[in-house]
Amino acid sequence: MNQTLLSSFGTPFERVELALDALREGRGVMVLDDEDRENEGDMIFPAETMTVEQMALTIRHGSGIVCLCITEDRRKQLDLPMMVENNTSAYGTGFTVTIEAAEGVTTGVSAADRVTTVRAAIKDGAKPSDLNRPGHVFPLRAQAGGVLTRGGHTEATIDLMTLAGLNLQVYCAS
Repeated sequence: MNQTLLSSFGTPFERVELALDALREGRGVMVLDDEDRENEGDMIFPAETMTVEQMALTIRHGSGIVCLCITEDRRKQLDLPMMVENNTSAYGTGFTVTIEAAEGVTTGVSAADRVTTVRAAIKDGAKPSDLNRPGHVFPLRAQAGGVLTRGGHTEATIDLMTLAGLNLQVYCAS
């Protein structure tokens, strides 16, 4: 998105501070990339405070694909293999295999079931047996170093959570 269209929302630094405040309050924000990249936006919400209503909003008004941005450490903790060994996608998005909560869900596709899955994946002490594979939530592994390493939505999302002082695992929808 052309950054000049966003000037009415403040300077870039002011917009980041507004986004951090919103995330700390459990509200969502849009993360936009450069028009020379994917030229799209992702709705992101802190996974630790995600509500069923927020999940339903993102499913209805996003692509319907629910992603959970995670660190490499969390990916290893949950023993989630990468979706493919040789990632040939244009931007190298770090998809792992999809997941579903092992308990507390029905079909896995409802907003409530997806929130249950996200919570199972981010809880302290989460283990591989807490999740079934495949499922309706797509974990995305962020590159270490954040946007300084890879200019993707996944890394931007993890960086925002770090700056906001929140749990590094975060829900997003394209």
